[in-house]
Amino acid sequence: MAAEFYRKQSHAAHAFGDLHARTREGLTLVDRRGMLKAGLAGMAGLSLPQLLQARAEAAQTGRGMASRKSVILLWMAGGPSQIDTWDPKPERPLQNRGPFGVTATKLPGVFFCEHLPKMASMLDRFTVIRSVDPSGSSHEPNTVMQTGNLEAEPRTNPEADKYPAIASLVAKFRGPNHPAMPPYVTFMKSRSHLAYAGYLGKQFDPFQGNQAARLPVYDLVGKDSGKMTGADLFQLPGNLNADRVQNRRALMEEFDKLRSDLDQSGTMDAVGTYHRQAVEMVIGRQAQTAFDLEQEPAAMRDKYGKHLWCQQALLARRLVEAGVSFVTIDLSYHTASGTWDTHGDNIPPYGGIKNGLGPLLPLFDHLYTTLLTDLGERGLLDEVLVLAMGEFGRTPQMGTQDSTDGRNHWPSVMSMCVAGGGLRHGQVIGASEADGGKIKERPVTPTDLAATIYRHMDVPLDGVYHDHRGRPRPIVENNGQPIRELF
Repeated sequence: MAAEFYRKQSHAAHAFGDLHARTREGLTLVDRRGMLKAGLAGMAGLSLPQLLQARAEAAQTGRGMASRKSVILLWMAGGPSQIDTWDPKPERPLQNRGPFGVTATKLPGVFFCEHLPKMASMLDRFTVIRSVDPSGSSHEPNTVMQTGNLEAEPRTNPEADKYPAIASLVAKFRGPNHPAMPPYVTFMKSRSHLAYAGYLGKQFDPFQGNQAARLPVYDLVGKDSGKMTGADLFQLPGNLNADRVQNRRALMEEFDKLRSDLDQSGTMDAVGTYHRQAVEMVIGRQAQTAFDLEQEPAAMRDKYGKHLWCQQALLARRLVEAGVSFVTIDLSYHTASGTWDTHGDNIPPYGGIKNGLGPLLPLFDHLYTTLLTDLGERGLLDEVLVLAMGEFGRTPQMGTQDSTDGRNHWPSVMSMCVAGGGLRHGQVIGASEADGGKIKERPVTPTDLAATIYRHMDVPLDGVYHDHRGRPRPIVENNGQPIRELF
């Protein structure tokens, strides 16, 4: 699937476009895989030299970005049930409250689902928002919540895929925290589960981390196949080595010296610097080491566990530590609407609440609390904003689609979790109605969420980007505001 995507996108620019990598002059690549490796098209077209230049220019204008601020988005593809996770209704009738019991949290009078005991014991370290308004959000593609833009709904708007992901805007306005790392990394099961750069251009699409790390391969229903991904993105083709890449770069520099005689402003010198940094990203060790889980102590790998999602969470920590600004983990086994899309027991591989959602919750409970603990012990939690959410909630009544306990899509209210970022935690923001079907108080919109992320990442809230007609568009739509309770 990834190869087919890159074949269709072969016209997109990438970091080494001006190396003319297909020309047989000391750098011979005979297939598409070789082009991916040497050209860094495997970074989804990341135009690294330009990105490095933009980051340097931002620093020169006083918008310095010296900190390690970053975001990890745990994307629960399909839409987790608010009632069966963080907003239980234990006093309601069975068809509303669901099959699970509850457990008391660290906050008096606040309860979670019984299958989230670790999260319950750590609620003083994160925030639950029970009044997120996902109106208009759908999935395949899952774009409204990931863009913070209500128009980014492809089922109703044919231009929806043009609206950039929040992560892509962070990549454009902030860039990576280390010049040898990509700004935006994803671990995804399906392209339809993520928002992309749209109007910003392919250079701000995500680096697909699945191709850069050795990870277990799971089938569509969550069974470990016993196989591992190849992780060969950083491996240069057999007839290409670091010396030859450097020699090619030296040839480029000779031509740049000729052109620099015509440019007294120093632009050519700067471009040369950014291209040198881009080459180092391919042949250097910063990114390769960050994606290599074998570099992690065995005790820490065991602490996270061998499950694919847990390994990806460990990689997310390694990546933000190494300089990535935004990491999204697609928590799904299958490529359709998402593993959290628990319609009913008779609709495999989705399942209903008991058999579908039930096995996911202890796994997520462990993943989330292990990640927060690890970030905290490393002194990173004040820098890293950790978000956990899906695209909408689930119906307050069970039994949808002829199932016994399935819940259908419900874009009226959802819950999500926010941790880290140096924000104010140990609280519950907002509330749903008694049956968990509507927002009772303090609605939080996708645009509010976007504004919160931008504020954390020092991205100007009044920033704009331009559409294909050159018209400016605000990065924060519909009067979105940072969630005040967090600051």
